[in-house]
Amino acid sequence: MGRPATKPKELRDGFYIEIRNKGARTGIKIRRDNKQQMLFAIKEYEKNKEVIVLGEFKNGKSIEKKK
Repeated sequence: MGRPATKPKELRDGFYIEIRNKGARTGIKIRRDNKQQMLFAIKEYEKNKEVIVLGEFKNGKSIEKKK
């Protein structure tokens, strides 16, 4: 056994949402290839879980839409 990783993982290109149990502090990140699939996953998970939309990532970084 080695020591745990200290460098955070880079996120792959795609759309990310975070799914949590209601009242929990941490959750898991789920990636979808396009926005339509992400919206479908949000509808599916929001029935039982807390859903946080993280948005689109490219090259490991979040893409912010500029106004």
